[in-house]
Amino acid sequence: MKAPGFWSDPQAPAGRLLAPLGAVVGAVTLARMARPGARAGVPVICIGNPTVGGSGKTPATQWLAALATARGLSPAILARGYGGRLAGPVVVDPAVHGPADVGDEPLLHARRFPTVVARDRPAGAALAVARGAGLIVMDDGFQNPALAKDLSVLVVDGAAGLGSGRVLPAGPLRAPFRPQLARADALLVVGEGEAGEALAALAAEAGRPVLRGRLVVEAETAAWLSGRDVLAFCGIGRPAKFVETLGAAGARNAVLRPFADHHAYGEADAERLLAEAARTGLPLVTTEKDAVKLKGSPALDRLAAATRVVPVSLKVEEEAAAAALLDRVTAPRRS
Repeated sequence: MKAPGFWSDPQAPAGRLLAPLGAVVGAVTLARMARPGARAGVPVICIGNPTVGGSGKTPATQWLAALATARGLSPAILARGYGGRLAGPVVVDPAVHGPADVGDEPLLHARRFPTVVARDRPAGAALAVARGAGLIVMDDGFQNPALAKDLSVLVVDGAAGLGSGRVLPAGPLRAPFRPQLARADALLVVGEGEAGEALAALAAEAGRPVLRGRLVVEAETAAWLSGRDVLAFCGIGRPAKFVETLGAAGARNAVLRPFADHHAYGEADAERLLAEAARTGLPLVTTEKDAVKLKGSPALDRLAAATRVVPVSLKVEEEAAAAALLDRVTAPRRS
C-alpha cells in the first residue's frame, strides 16, 4: 500500500477524524501483544517496527543475522512472506520460489541465510529448528504474540520517525509508541533526523539501549553512482529513503518514480520506465527488493537488463552494544 499523505501531518483533518478509530485499534493491538507465546526451543530475536513500512527493517534483519553468524551462531530468518501465496511453513529457495510465492523480502534473505516463510510463526520456527537453526531472527512480527521473543529490537527511520504519531488508520503507528517501547529491549534508529533523535531520547529515558545505523551502498556500485544523474524507481515503504541513499553514495541527482510498497511490476510499468530512460538518457536504478520482481514477461526482462541494482547493507555504530545484547540471550544456551 502507499502511505496516505496525512500520515505525516499531525494537524491533518483526516488524521484527527480517524483518531478515535486509531485509539480502538491501538488498544486491541496492545491487548493482543500481552498474550503469552509459544517457545521455540532456541533464542528468538525479533526485528520489528512500531509503524507500518519504510524503517529499514529488512537490512536490519540481515545485519543481525550476520552479527550472529560472526559470533558462531546458526541463525535462520523467519518471515511472514507478505504478498506471497504460500502460507508455509516453507524453506525459501530462490531457485524455486518467486515473489508471488513467498514475497520479495524473504527472497533477499534466502540469498544469504536459511529463511523460512510461515504465517503460523511457531510452526515456522519449528521448521527452522528442525533444519538446524540455533537462533531465530524474526523479520517483523513484533506485534504478533504467537511466538515468544527473547529479545526485541524496534527499528525506526531517523528522518520519518513516527510520522503524525497517530495509530492506524489515522497514522502509521501500529499501536501507541510508549507501550510498544516498553515491550522492546532496544531501539535502532536508521539514518539521521530530528525525529529519530527525539525517539532516541525517549528510549534512553525509558532505559532502553539506542543503536544508530546507516544504509551503505556496496563499494563498486557507489563508485559507479558517483557524479551521475539517474532515474530511480522503487516500491518500498518510504521511497524518498532510496533517493537519500543514492545521494549519500555520490549520485548527483536522482529522478524518482515511486510505487507502493511491495508493488508487483507489470508490463505497463516496464514500458513506461524504459521509455522515460530512453527519452532522458538517464540510467535506471532500483533496490534489490524491487529487482527480484523484474521477471515474468518480455518487458520486465528488458527492464531488468537495463536496470542497475543498488545493493545496500546496514552499518551500526554501536556494534559492541549490539553484540552484548545478542550474547545476553544466546550465551546461557551456549554455556
